Amino acid sequence: MKKLIFLLLFYVVSFTGFGQTEIDVLHTLKFNRVLHILKSSYVDSVNIEKSVEDAIIGMLEKLDPHSVYLTKEEAKKANEPLEGSFEGIGIQFQIIRDTIYVISTISGGPSELVGVMAGDQIVSIDGKDFTGSKINNSVVMETLRGKKGTKVVVGIYRYPLQEILDFEIIRDVIPIYSLDASFMVDSVTGYIKLNRFSRTTLDEFNDALAGLQKQNIKNLILDLRNNSGGYLMSAVNLADQFFESDKLIVYTKGLNAMEERYKSSNKGGFKTGKLIILVDESSASASEIVAGAVQDWDRGLIIGRRTFGKGLVQKPFTMSDGSLVRLTTARYYTPTGRSIQKPYDDDKKKYIQELSSRLEKGELIEPDSISFPDSLLFNTSAERVVYGGGGIMPDIFVPVDTASLAKYYTDVLRKNIVNMFISDYMRDNRKKLSGKFNSVAKFKKDFDNYDNNFMEAFFSYAEENGVEKQEIDDVTYIYLHTILKSHIARNIFDSSAFFQVIMDVSDEVQKAIEVIYKDEYFEKISYK
Repeated sequence: MKKLIFLLLFYVVSFTGFGQTEIDVLHTLKFNRVLHILKSSYVDSVNIEKSVEDAIIGMLEKLDPHSVYLTKEEAKKANEPLEGSFEGIGIQFQIIRDTIYVISTISGGPSELVGVMAGDQIVSIDGKDFTGSKINNSVVMETLRGKKGTKVVVGIYRYPLQEILDFEIIRDVIPIYSLDASFMVDSVTGYIKLNRFSRTTLDEFNDALAGLQKQNIKNLILDLRNNSGGYLMSAVNLADQFFESDKLIVYTKGLNAMEERYKSSNKGGFKTGKLIILVDESSASASEIVAGAVQDWDRGLIIGRRTFGKGLVQKPFTMSDGSLVRLTTARYYTPTGRSIQKPYDDDKKKYIQELSSRLEKGELIEPDSISFPDSLLFNTSAERVVYGGGGIMPDIFVPVDTASLAKYYTDVLRKNIVNMFISDYMRDNRKKLSGKFNSVAKFKKDFDNYDNNFMEAFFSYAEENGVEKQEIDDVTYIYLHTILKSHIARNIFDSSAFFQVIMDVSDEVQKAIEVIYKDEYFEKISYK
């Protein structure tokens, strides 16, 4: 007993010396005691490592929706899109009819260098058949990715050849781009689309902006729709591009975290000129920081729908085995003091499904379905009213496009008909299309003349694959036609071409183009 008392006192003195209280030490000892009992007395064998991980996961599940535990492997995969690169063969692929189709190759990447082409079908890897129902995105990525310098042999079927072509590919570092598109909408208005905020985002944005400035850009549409966020500093650095110096961009604070305030410098590349930011219900975190700062300082206009409402700061705490706890340590606040985070409780499922409930309540169709109490009203620098309570409410609301919800359109998407049709269409027409259209503008203008039976061919193809033709209105017809054209443009050119075509049926982009030429919308904001 004396030895036990001495040991307990030793633990208390040792741990309290590292900032833990006696209660903390007792909790630690209690947890260790339970593990010891499990190991020594439980009826069956126990995987202690898994039990510890389950306990950690259980603790975090009782906190907020964004505090999580990640194994070493999960942490590596989660960080890849934000770090800006991974190691692999450099292709964008899609699984269609249990087969891997190459959508495009990364420019300068190992697959392009050995002659892999868009439209190729990967049917074997290292001599083993790689088709069938067991093939999924995770399996493909795990197999094709690998350390730089390692070799993989992919067997490719290339229409109309009747033999399998083997390509020996040496894996390399492959960049992951956070910028999807950059182009001029017209002679003075540029468009930039970002899909995340990674370590390379600022460099990518500055390169794109420099290219647009050579084309005499005066107005900018920044598209942050479906951008779920990323690094805080990437958001701060991007927002910095739009402000004069010493403007508060965002601040963070928490119970155990000192308040940190992030202000603009004088390095902005687009400090003047009309600015519009597009957002939707999937714009989150870092996207909301940028949109909130621009709105609060009246630097530009926000167009779209209320953003997701993710305003919690996660800090990674790495464990000795490489796993990590991504713990919420603070909240984001916009310059006016609005908390970006939407309410949450113990029901994480309800929190995740909140976007679906917005649709059910009509919020994605009609902004009047949203009510804000007076306590959530804030004023911008120009005394415009903005709202707190979670997410960023846009200055100009654009409802979700009902054509995208039409039954026929959702049916062909759900059954993967669009991707299957485009894959087969490009197989038969790629060479002719590439030879005929040398620019996206020419493709947009003349494609319908190239193939005026295009839509009838699609409807017949869909019917052959289980989706009967239905009566659809003109709006849905045009929407579907443009979606298909967008996919073809991406196959011929690049991802930027996809957005250049699809913008014609994007209500948010079209509204931005309309608004940007009406000075009355900008009278109260400091864009000059």
